[in-house]
Amino acid sequence: MKIIHKEADGSVTIIHPSPTEINPATGNVFTTEEIAKKDVPTGFKYKIVEDDEVPTDRSFRDAWVVDDSALTDGEGE
Repeated sequence: MKIIHKEADGSVTIIHPSPTEINPATGNVFTTEEIAKKDVPTGFKYKIVEDDEVPTDRSFRDAWVVDDSALTDGEGE
């Protein structure tokens, strides 16, 4: 799973969460949703997508776009 969100300048950011992201202080494992809420900037909308929904050709990654209406899974906290 990947987390997609837009930055303030409109660029697209893709977060590649570790399958077992663990909080060192507690040993708790975060879900993808929890990672999105904590890692996406406050107030910014995001979408969680399958790996194959993200382009693999990184040649033009600065040209990637996502429509705001597609960012429907939540907001960073």
